[in-house]
Amino acid sequence: MKFEGTYVAMVTPFDDNKQIDEEGFRSNINYLIDQGVDGLVGAGTTGESATIDHEEHKKIIEILIDEADGRVETIAGTGSNSTSEALSLTEFAADAGADGALLITPYYNKPQQHALVNHYATIAEKCDIPIIAYNVPSRTGSDIAVETAVELAKIEGVDALKEASGSVDKISDIYRALTREGLEDDLNILSGEDSLTLPIMAVGGTGVISASANIDAKRMVLMVNSILNDDYTRAFELHYEMLDLIRALFIESNPVPVKTAMNLMGLPAGPFRQPLCEMKEENLEVLKKALKDSNLI
Repeated sequence: MKFEGTYVAMVTPFDDNKQIDEEGFRSNINYLIDQGVDGLVGAGTTGESATIDHEEHKKIIEILIDEADGRVETIAGTGSNSTSEALSLTEFAADAGADGALLITPYYNKPQQHALVNHYATIAEKCDIPIIAYNVPSRTGSDIAVETAVELAKIEGVDALKEASGSVDKISDIYRALTREGLEDDLNILSGEDSLTLPIMAVGGTGVISASANIDAKRMVLMVNSILNDDYTRAFELHYEMLDLIRALFIESNPVPVKTAMNLMGLPAGPFRQPLCEMKEENLEVLKKALKDSNLI
């Protein structure tokens, strides 16, 4: 499956009792579809997957698939630091009808590179669903190497790599290594760093899985589509228009600023589950200014 365009890493809205706000989640799905996004990711790390239980995880995936109703691609977050757990969640997503599954590299246990390949190969072999491997070493403690990305491209069913290592040089090396083996169409590279989406796509990326698009999907879609249409003049304009807002949305641990911004905008988001908590006052002021400057509040 070709993963291309703007995908939103959706937040999970909670009610005042910190339970899933189903009505709010459905409302956000429709809001983002109306903004022109290509796909939606539910129960990913931006959706606070670390503090939702398995039944809640499955509920989020089911709601996403039901409400999207084929209008955009639906991607289920199904990663875990346990291969068997990730396999179980991915099997559920496949059976539920998700268009793809996003699997973060196993966190904390820091598997070796060949173990990462085995992890994804095991799941891809047993699940009939396109898989996006998610590399975010600042969160997981492990980093998918360039050579490992090439090996992932050879696994049937692993169709994309969400890259959040923060290095455009690394993206260049991955894309060059893929092209040298004729595998560039077998592993799409998606930006996992909103502020680096333009340079990542300029060196071979095909789109973004964006947390900030919860807030400003319209401009993210316009920028990504401009790049895909080789209109870099417009893409540059949009990149710099969004830059301060994107930085403000990551001034504290994601998704705290994003959910805070949504609450300020009147979009369903609600509270956080601990250990996440409200923003520091000085950071909140930075966020409010960025939202006002972008005419979002």
